[in-house]
Amino acid sequence: MSSPTLKVGIVGLGRLGQRHAINLAQRVPNAKVVAACSPVPAELDWAASTLGIATGYADYDALLAHPGLDAVFLVTPTSLHADQIIAALRAGKHVFCEKPLSLDLADCLKVEAEAARHPQLTIMIGFVRRFDASYHDAQQKIAQGLIGKPYLVRSQTCDQNDPSGAFMRFAPTSGGIFLDCSVHDIDLARWLLGNPVPKRVYASGTNAIHTGLQAFGDVDNGLATVEFSDGSMASFMASRTMAHGHETLTEVFGTGGRLAVGSNPRLNRVEISDAHGVRNECTPDFYARFADAFLIEAQEFTDAALGRRTLSLTLHDATEATRIGLAMTQAMREARPVEF
Repeated sequence: MSSPTLKVGIVGLGRLGQRHAINLAQRVPNAKVVAACSPVPAELDWAASTLGIATGYADYDALLAHPGLDAVFLVTPTSLHADQIIAALRAGKHVFCEKPLSLDLADCLKVEAEAARHPQLTIMIGFVRRFDASYHDAQQKIAQGLIGKPYLVRSQTCDQNDPSGAFMRFAPTSGGIFLDCSVHDIDLARWLLGNPVPKRVYASGTNAIHTGLQAFGDVDNGLATVEFSDGSMASFMASRTMAHGHETLTEVFGTGGRLAVGSNPRLNRVEISDAHGVRNECTPDFYARFADAFLIEAQEFTDAALGRRTLSLTLHDATEATRIGLAMTQAMREARPVEF
């Protein structure tokens, strides 16, 4: 007897969409990509020639009507997420959507309300770091009491500088550095601290290199602190200007110890000793750091949609990450603390 297969439509085939498509088509045993959707003909051509996805749609509604489609994988601009999720749920499809859920809190709540009307459908927002082996291990150790009661998370997402400033074309719609980069750290902090309720945020930022971001109310380096109602805290840093590579670092301080994930952003276990000293190469970008986690994430979604397990994160987690990210952005732009 053959195992059940989840028939998936991949929506959005940019750099990250292509990586998701490859995982689903080649590395997730119980998933089959039966159709692709993109307004860019070259992306549909890539899906057909590289992965053998013969059916391509320029129109999202047409994809949702594809015969036998079970689920959609949304790797689309954030401004489209809420409406695309709601349309898929109303069409009876399971939904995976890349983070963030939305840049608008009202839209997040609208999606939550729609999802509640379809309890038989699986909906997952892609907070991929939860599926990284090291972060998962850290969370388990905290839950087991290894470091006592956690009271502070310090987490940063620092990207290697792109001298071309190519990311600037996304600046008008990205929501700013905190919603674009720190939203992962926000989700981690809530998860590692036991989902405390935010009380107040402080934030500031600067444009060290990419001064053009100022026109969009954005920065290339940002700092934020969140105070929670239970007395715990989180401190965040986001940067687009690292010289050495991509660096994701999280520290958790507890009453009985401290855990750190990613203290050295090493590419692999090779250590170089030469005239410059002892060193290692660094991860060049986020995908190099979290490639395995993206695969585990896709497998969990597939298994949940097939009824084999429950998800390890909720839609409300995504709403809270947006809510905190929006408050951090407001605090930075208005140069004042923001209360919840």
